[in-house]
Amino acid sequence: MTEAAAFLNGICDLSAIEKTALEAFYDGNMGELFVEYKEEELLRIENGVVQTPSFAFRRGFGLRSFKDDVFRYSHSSSLDVKSVKKALEVVRSGEGNRVVKVNASANDLYDRKYFLNSVKLESKIKFLKEIDSYARAKCGNVRQVIASLESSWQVVSILTDEGKKSLDVRPLVRLSVSVVVEKNGLMESGLQSGGGRFGYESLLSEETKIKYVDEALRQAEVKLRAIAAPAGEMPVVLGNGWTGILLHEAIGHGLEGDSIRKKTSSFHNLLGETIASANVTVIDDGAIPNSRGSINIDDEGTDSQRNILIENGKLVGFMQDRMNARLMNAKVTGNGRRESYECPPIPRMTSTFMLAGNHSREEMIASVKKGIFAKSFADGQVDVSSGKFVFSASEAYLIENGKIAAPIKGAMLIGDGPSVLKKISMVGNDFSLDNGIGTCGKDGQCVPVGVGEPSVLLDKITVGGQGLE
Repeated sequence: MTEAAAFLNGICDLSAIEKTALEAFYDGNMGELFVEYKEEELLRIENGVVQTPSFAFRRGFGLRSFKDDVFRYSHSSSLDVKSVKKALEVVRSGEGNRVVKVNASANDLYDRKYFLNSVKLESKIKFLKEIDSYARAKCGNVRQVIASLESSWQVVSILTDEGKKSLDVRPLVRLSVSVVVEKNGLMESGLQSGGGRFGYESLLSEETKIKYVDEALRQAEVKLRAIAAPAGEMPVVLGNGWTGILLHEAIGHGLEGDSIRKKTSSFHNLLGETIASANVTVIDDGAIPNSRGSINIDDEGTDSQRNILIENGKLVGFMQDRMNARLMNAKVTGNGRRESYECPPIPRMTSTFMLAGNHSREEMIASVKKGIFAKSFADGQVDVSSGKFVFSASEAYLIENGKIAAPIKGAMLIGDGPSVLKKISMVGNDFSLDNGIGTCGKDGQCVPVGVGEPSVLLDKITVGGQGLE
């Protein structure tokens, strides 16, 4: 990671800052110095009109010291020794010093080279205009087209109380295409997004343009034909990929170390217990190459890794940062994450998903006499303490006598994580991660994440809708 060290040394006296920060740690105090530089870019076109491009950058440090469950945190946008000394007034509890040892990450999950100017601004804007033109040429009923490119390039250096120093350079890019189509006075929308930890070159292609626009138009056309969703308890087949957001929200947050330690999670006393059907295995993996949720190191300097949370229905692990792992006498799992240098790290998911089974989606649908197929979700609400959730389906269909029938709208899945895990009777062989669009919020902090699952059959779940069962 010499490129990261060289970059940071070019904007500040990193070694002097680190030497000063080490005074925060002594007598069993743990913590870290987190140094960050980040550039962000947002380009957007709406109905053929290019919006004013947005460019931003931030740099600064956060210094944390903790002992037991008490921590102190101070941060500044000034990368100099004077500012670190002021931060020490907040977090310092004594004096001490250690020899710094640079520890390169064992992971190499994405290309770290600077990419925000690898494609000229004019070329990026031209690509967005081509998306608009193609969508309107493809469908004469298009009333609105919005396309955007979001990207960031982040450099971090982390020095722990143990004298371990880790560095990383993190690229991130995302393309979104939204269309609104009108037919017989009715208007519906479609949205296709994707991205990951790579550069623009992987997205700015003719193939990507056609794929994203065609999918957004297809979604809108399906919604124009949709009828009101039924209501009541019924079998539901979930599609693969992005439907894993239900797993993330209703179950994943409840398996993060802080909610387990504080006993605010419904899973806090169930380690080693069977909490799901035997065909359910759930993983959190921060080491998937190029995935949006991946990180070579977490924001405490721990290498990212693959962590088994639920294995064949049994709860076997939690996601831990350093502080909660120490308090629980547990293993650190590389899940200490933060939005920026202004935020202390907390236990967070990376890419959370269910492993594939051996059933086909066709088998699942054929087994349902009357139910729904929820291909994808739009949004939802979850109570982490109970696992209760409400998710709205962005694309769904009736299942009648084992076959896909009419598309429906307004379908909402209502339940709770602990119960829904036990209602999974079939797990598909069609596993996929989402396209690279997830952003997770917790305690006011947002971080990029991945989700995924194969198609699954829920034997019975409450569906909220406006139609008749």
